[in-house]
Amino acid sequence: MSREALVLNSDYEPLNVCNARRALVMVFLGKADVLHSDEEMIVTTGSGDYAMPSVVKLRSQVKRPLPELKLTRRTVFARDNYTCQYCGTTTKEMTIDHVIPKRHGGGAAWDNLVCCCRRCNMKKSDKLAHQVGMKLMRPPRRPKYTPYISLTKYLSGRKNEVWKDYLPTFADIPD
Repeated sequence: MSREALVLNSDYEPLNVCNARRALVMVFLGKADVLHSDEEMIVTTGSGDYAMPSVVKLRSQVKRPLPELKLTRRTVFARDNYTCQYCGTTTKEMTIDHVIPKRHGGGAAWDNLVCCCRRCNMKKSDKLAHQVGMKLMRPPRRPKYTPYISLTKYLSGRKNEVWKDYLPTFADIPD
């Protein structure tokens, strides 16, 4: 039961991603309604067989403050789609590069950190990109969106055909 379910607020706003078992418990407790279920995954209980939910909607509105998108390695990787911003390669061994190196006064900020492969990071070292003949594919910037669910869950959820209908789209996120 390692499948995940998208949890929507009563106004259909995405709130969270939980495991399918937790979603089924919310349905049994009367806290949520099933909007979509996975017919391939059936759970047998004493009262019958049930398909595991993949999207549930809460019956009552949950008020949450707008979350703050934190600057972490994972969010920088997710923003850049795990793609080196210098050469365009996608590998499992990505690093974070300071566009303006720390020794030149660059800090840890959305507009100074990019996803970078090890080869490009070694080539650039602690120099400016133009000094070694490198150029950024696109300038780094803080994402304009702040989804309630984590950025990595949001990006993986955009690939789920059922969830895609419920997740908002943002112009600065590649599909």
